[in-house]
This record gives sequence, C-alpha cells and structure tokens, in this order.
Amino acid sequence: MSGPLTGIKVLDLTAALSGPVATQWLGDMGADVIKIEPPEGDSIRAMGPARNPGMGAMFLHANRSKRSLVLDLKIPEARAVVLRLAKTADVLITNTRPKALARLGLSYGELKSVNPALVYVSIVGYGSGGPDADKPAYDDLIQAAAGIPSLHGPNDPPRYAPIAIADRVTGICAANAVLGALFHRSRSGEGQMVEVPMLETIASLVLSDHMAGLTFEPALGPAIFQRYVSIRRPFPTRDGSICLMVLTDKQWRSLFRTMGHEDAMEDPRFSTMANRTQNLESLYALVADILEKRGTDEWVALFEAADIPVARLETMDSLMSSAHLSSSGFFESIHHPSEGTIREMKPASTWSLTQPRVTRPTPRLGQHSRDILEEAGYTPKEIEAMFKSGATKE
Repeated sequence: MSGPLTGIKVLDLTAALSGPVATQWLGDMGADVIKIEPPEGDSIRAMGPARNPGMGAMFLHANRSKRSLVLDLKIPEARAVVLRLAKTADVLITNTRPKALARLGLSYGELKSVNPALVYVSIVGYGSGGPDADKPAYDDLIQAAAGIPSLHGPNDPPRYAPIAIADRVTGICAANAVLGALFHRSRSGEGQMVEVPMLETIASLVLSDHMAGLTFEPALGPAIFQRYVSIRRPFPTRDGSICLMVLTDKQWRSLFRTMGHEDAMEDPRFSTMANRTQNLESLYALVADILEKRGTDEWVALFEAADIPVARLETMDSLMSSAHLSSSGFFESIHHPSEGTIREMKPASTWSLTQPRVTRPTPRLGQHSRDILEEAGYTPKEIEAMFKSGATKE
C-alpha cells in the first residue's frame, strides 16, 4: 500500500516547529518531502537529549519521512537549485518571513513564474493585513498574543501552556491547507498561494471557547468560559487524582447515584445544564468533597462500571507504558541508521486503503544533498563545484 500523497513532491523551506510539523504530516502521507536546510542545520536539531550532534529528540519527532538537502541560500547557485526543483514540485511550504524570501528571490511571484501549478504555503506569525505582519513569531509570543497565559485561575500567575501548542496547531492547519489547495488544483489545474498566520489560527482556537457573551452584539455577558478557567482541573482523591467529564443530565444523575448522593440532582442549582452552568463552583466543590473520601482505583472501578466518563491522570513516564497506547500499536521501536533504536509514534489515524506511515527515518544534515541534486539534473562536475563553493554540503 502507498500513502494518499504518493507522487507529490514538497519543497520544505521551514525550520523550528510549525513548518516541520506540517511537512512531517505530508511525508507520513507519502509525499516526497525535501527539507532544505542552511549549512548550520535546522535550529531545533540541538534541542533535547541526543546520541549524536544535530539529532536531538525534538528534531527526530518533527522531521521523519523527509530527505535533507543543504543549501546556503545566500549563494546564487543555491537559490538557483530551489528554482530548478520548484519547476517539478507540487508544493512549497515555508515559515520564513515573506520579506526575507523576497530578498532571496523566492517570493510566490517568482516561484509562480517557473511553475504556475505550484501550491505555495506561507506560515507567518501575523496575518498580512495587520500592523504586526512583519514581526517575528515564536510559540511563546503567539501564546501571549492570543491570551493563553492569562487563562488561569484568578490567583494563578500567567503561564504558557506546557507544550508548543501554537506551533503544532498551526502546523496541522498548514498541512490541512496544503491538502485543500491540492484538491482545488486537481479539479482546476491552478496553483495558488495560501497564507497561514499563527496568531489568527490560535486566536480562533482560543476564542471559539472563550468569546462567550461577546459573541453577540450587544454582548450577552463577558468573555471567558469559567469552567475552563476557574475549576477545570483533576479532582483530588484520598491517594491521588482523578479526571471526570460529566455533561448531560443523565451523566450527572448517574455520577451522583454512584457516589451515593442521588438527591443532589433535586437541588435546583444542579437539576439542569443551564442551572449547573450558573453554579459551577458550588457543583464542583460538592463533587470534590465526595471524591476525597475514597482512593483513585476504587473510584475508577465504580465510574467505569457505571459508564461515567473517567480517566486516570497520567504522567509522561506512565504514558509511555499506557496499556491502551501499547495495545493499539501507537508506539513503535525502530532502528535508525545513525541513532540506533528509537521509540517512534505512528500516525494516529487508521485508513482502510492508503495508511499513512513513517516513510523515512529522520535525516542527518545534508544526508541526501548529492542524491537530490543528481535527480534535479546536475552533473557530477556541477555538484562538486557546489560542494566546493559552500552552496551545499553533505
């Protein structure tokens, strides 16, 4: 079986995280992803523990299913390589600021002139219509600009979400944009440019939950969904913590019955979803008081038997031995040619015909430079001249 994007060539002019996340999705779907890196390599090659320089854990998990080509784009011969590759590419994706690409002669207009059918996806920090369009952007900055650090309890200091959520969500959205643009091209023959701004992407994520009363004009109340901000956290038990998500009247009735407090649903504050929403702090305080009286294992057994949505609170260590993830085949130990045995995560979706998979191990810096240049039609003499000039390396 082959992936759904087999035969699609992607030029990957991205670094750090948002762009590499996007192109890894495309590579797992079978696309031939050519990762174009500067001579010093992607900036995240050194992040996290590593067995060898430039092959850190974070890089390994964002750059599989790709080939690495080193090009020093400050050298004209290297920029010419990008233009030659673009003639036969289907997609170019970048998260370099547009003005910097224009200075290099790699703007959408210039790429379109060599390949009108090219899908050109530009990940930017801030949308081109606003005053911040030229500002640099990183995950922390975009989290801040979208208000994520402020979404904590009133007595908690502002803090970032402890994962690179802005980079990773934007990367997924960029991969989705590629798929939509390719589908349009399959029907029309037309390539196009797509801009995927991080701030607008993450602001829509945040505000979909928290615009609340400001959704309406005039406003029906303030912003912020209070359950998420004030009281959405695991419940302490006698010996640990437990996580519940109870929503419908039926679920709440079953929960209180299982906890031995069925009469709680007779309280007008808790009898309907609308009333519970207005009395969340009192509701959760009651639940917390009850849950502290028994241990986690006992509660989990009771709630699972009653079909009440419940989960244990995992840590990063315990997640690695999750019975469900292990049984579902999520983890896979693979042999990397230079890094030895590493633990990989398979693509999470399951397809009946064109299953995405890891198509290549994460590449070493410049590992495929010579091969890709040969495929592009460069002669051995031309390739050696580029190695000598520093335009490329392996």
